[in-house]
Amino acid sequence: MGHCDWVFASDQDRAYHDTEWGIPVHDDDRQMFEHLTLECLQCGLSWGLMMKKREVFRRCFENFDYDKIAAYGEADVERILNTEGMLKSERKVRAVINNAICYQRIRAEFGSFCNYLWGYTGGKTIVYEGHAEGKVPVSNGLSDTISRDLKKRGFKYIGAVTIYSHLQACGIINDHAGDCPCYARINESWPTIRLAPDREVGQQ
Repeated sequence: MGHCDWVFASDQDRAYHDTEWGIPVHDDDRQMFEHLTLECLQCGLSWGLMMKKREVFRRCFENFDYDKIAAYGEADVERILNTEGMLKSERKVRAVINNAICYQRIRAEFGSFCNYLWGYTGGKTIVYEGHAEGKVPVSNGLSDTISRDLKKRGFKYIGAVTIYSHLQACGIINDHAGDCPCYARINESWPTIRLAPDREVGQQ
């Protein structure tokens, strides 16, 4: 059986691939915020590092409780930056707090962040032509559109590449390899729509 290109990754990465990555998140805004925050924190760094530090992030940001994070002040910024094992980037820490505030606004407008994001696909997971064969881009038209809208809403560290990774993680795009067991499981368990490539840029 295939397992995408994660077969050479660490056990931690493989566990994430097998049990989380690409599984549609429809009704869990906390998990959605965790996925989005991990992608934002990754900017300029490796995904493997994010997995290694995930528990540190959870402790720093109270298990990604966006309501609590949105109320953080200067003392919290200092606490987080002084936490052993935490990324020493004040800009990213402040971006997470900023994004939590913006996240609340979207929830107030749409009822949930899940409603907002899945509204772009009518609640269906997208299976793009060619992706299952390995032709996976780093960004596309959909991720660019969502990135632009989130930036207008005040989000930070959410370029088209970051958003594309988020759409993969939360199951809006199924980019598992065609011979990966997760690919078929997702397509069989959730509503999907098959589309042609959408203004794709680069390849992962």
